[in-house]
Parts: sequence; C-alpha cells; structure tokens
Amino acid sequence: MNNQNTNNLNMKNLNSKKIEDIKNLNKLNTRSKELELSTLNKTWIFDIDGTILKHNGFKIDGFDTLLEGAREFFSKLSPNDVVILLTAREQKYIKSLKSFLKANNIRYDYLIPNLPNGERILINDNKPSGLKMAFAINKARDSKLKIHYKINNNL
Repeated sequence: MNNQNTNNLNMKNLNSKKIEDIKNLNKLNTRSKELELSTLNKTWIFDIDGTILKHNGFKIDGFDTLLEGAREFFSKLSPNDVVILLTAREQKYIKSLKSFLKANNIRYDYLIPNLPNGERILINDNKPSGLKMAFAINKARDSKLKIHYKINNNL
C-alpha cells in the first residue's frame, strides 16, 4: 500500500473517531441534569428551531410546531426574567413566527433574526463570590424541552 492510501485510511479512521466522539459528547450534553441557580433574575437565551419549535417545520410542513415541554417550561419562568430568542430565520418569516409564539403563550423580551446558522457561543464572568453566571445546554434537535433547575436561596 502506498503512502497516499495509508494517509487516506488514517484520515478516514480519524474522521470516524471524531464523529463518534462528537456523538458521545452530544449524548452527555443532552442528559437532563438539574441546574442549581441563584435567586437573582435571569436571562434565558434560546435558539428557536430545533429547541422550542420543530426545526424548519415552517418550511417542511408549511407551519410551525411547538416541541413537547416548551409551553410548560415557558409558563414556569419568572415574569422578572428576560427571555431572548435567536433564529437564523430571515426577516420575512418573523411576523408569522411572532404570531405563532403569541398564540402558544411563548413569551419573550427580544427576538433576534437573521443570525448565522453556526454555533452560538455565550461568554460571561463569574461573580466575585464564585457564582457561575453562564450555563450552556445542548439538546438533541427536535427533542422534548426538559431543563431541570432549582433555586438555591444560599447562592
């Protein structure tokens, strides 16, 4: 076997290993763990498609579909918390999206459209007390929205 074929096999094995590592990491990230949060007012940041609504349902089915657990989760948020929704949807789809969210009691304070469809990266500092001020949750696309958290009065 020549060097080129050996290199191609090695790259194929390496790519398969990377894909398997990513799948395993995603399995870990989608397990429901309970977040322990302070009594401070929070900012919740959600991507829309695949997280609270069926991914591209508005294109595939011609209408949006709320994912299981989304309505219940949003109904439990404190009215003092801020909700920011992110989407790669173009502006021309936002009016109908807003109508759908309103009809399904999905409250938000800000909706930011026209975003790139790449990774969402959140960076924040910790409080001097050590309180963690940022969390990131990766969930399986179109899976039930199940974020478990408890408020700790001692944080």
